[in-house]
Amino acid sequence: MRAIRVHEFGDASKLSVDEVAVPEPQAGQVRVKVAATGLNFVEVYHRKGQYPNALPMTLGAEFAGAVDAVGEGVTDFQPGDRVGTANGAGGYAEYAIAPAAKLLHVPEAITLEQAAAVLLQGMTAHYLALSTYPLKPGDTALMHAAAGGVGHLLVQIGRKRGARIIATVSTDEKAQLARMAGADEVILYSQVDFEAEVKRLTAGRGVEVVYDSVGKTTFAKSLNCLKPRGMLALYGQASGPVEPINLQILNQKGSLFVTRPTLAHYVLTREELEWRAGDLFNWMTSGELIVRVDRTFPLARAADAQTYMEARGTRGKVLLIP
Repeated sequence: MRAIRVHEFGDASKLSVDEVAVPEPQAGQVRVKVAATGLNFVEVYHRKGQYPNALPMTLGAEFAGAVDAVGEGVTDFQPGDRVGTANGAGGYAEYAIAPAAKLLHVPEAITLEQAAAVLLQGMTAHYLALSTYPLKPGDTALMHAAAGGVGHLLVQIGRKRGARIIATVSTDEKAQLARMAGADEVILYSQVDFEAEVKRLTAGRGVEVVYDSVGKTTFAKSLNCLKPRGMLALYGQASGPVEPINLQILNQKGSLFVTRPTLAHYVLTREELEWRAGDLFNWMTSGELIVRVDRTFPLARAADAQTYMEARGTRGKVLLIP
C-alpha cells in the first residue's frame, strides 16, 4: 500500500510517498481502509521533530473509512462497517490501524469525509464547552481563532448552549464566518486591541471564560479579559508556548483559573467518547452543527496539504483522500 512517511525531521519536503506492507491488526485493534484523513496542526510539530517520535513514522490519528479486518477479541466491529476515529495511527496511508476502544460507528447520514473532518476538532470543542467550562445562558465567552477548525465549531456549540460569544479573528472574511457561526460580537485583533474591546463590550466586567488556542501572543491579555474567578482554557499554542508565570498573578487578577486541557483526558471512557461523538453526529444530522471542509488533497500531495495548512489561511478542515 501507499503511505506517507517521515524519514528525517524537517519541512514538508520530508514527507515521502512509500510502498509499505499493509499493517496487521493486533489484539483489540481494527484495520481501516481509509476514505479520508483529517489533517491537524500537531502533525506539523511531529514532522519537524518538536514532538519527536521514532523514525520512520506515518502521521495521522484522525481518519474515517470502512473496517477491513479486526484483531483478536474485537466483537463490536465487522468488515464493511463505516467507522471513524480521532485516536488511530498511520492515517496518512491507504490502510490504518485504530484501537477498537477508540473507534466509532459512523451513521449513514454522515459522510466519511464529514466524519474525518469533525471528530478531533469537534470533540475538542465539545469538551471545552460542555466539560472544561460548561457554558450556560448568561455566560459571556471570549473565543480566539473563531474561524479556525475548533473555533468555528466552538462558536456554534457555545451559541447552542445559550452563551454570549465574543470572537476574535484576523480578517474581514473570517469575521463573516464567525458571525455566520453565531458569534454575537467579532473583534478583528489585527486592527484593534482585543483586551480593550472586550472590556468595552462587557462594560468593564470581563468574561466568564476565555477559550485560547493561540498561546504566547494572547495569553497575558486573555487573563486581563476575565472577571473575578473566571477561567482561561488554553487548548493550543499556534503562536508558540506560553512563558512561565508566577501563579500569584492569578490571585492579583481576581482568583483566576487556568487549565491546559487535551482531548485524551476528556474521552477516558467509552461512554464519554460515544457521548461526545454522538452529540456531534446528531447535531450535524439535524443541521445544528455545520462542519466546513476547506480543501481536499490526494494522498500523494500530503506535503502540499501540510504547507497549505501551515500558511494559516484555512477556512475549515483539510483532508487527505487516498
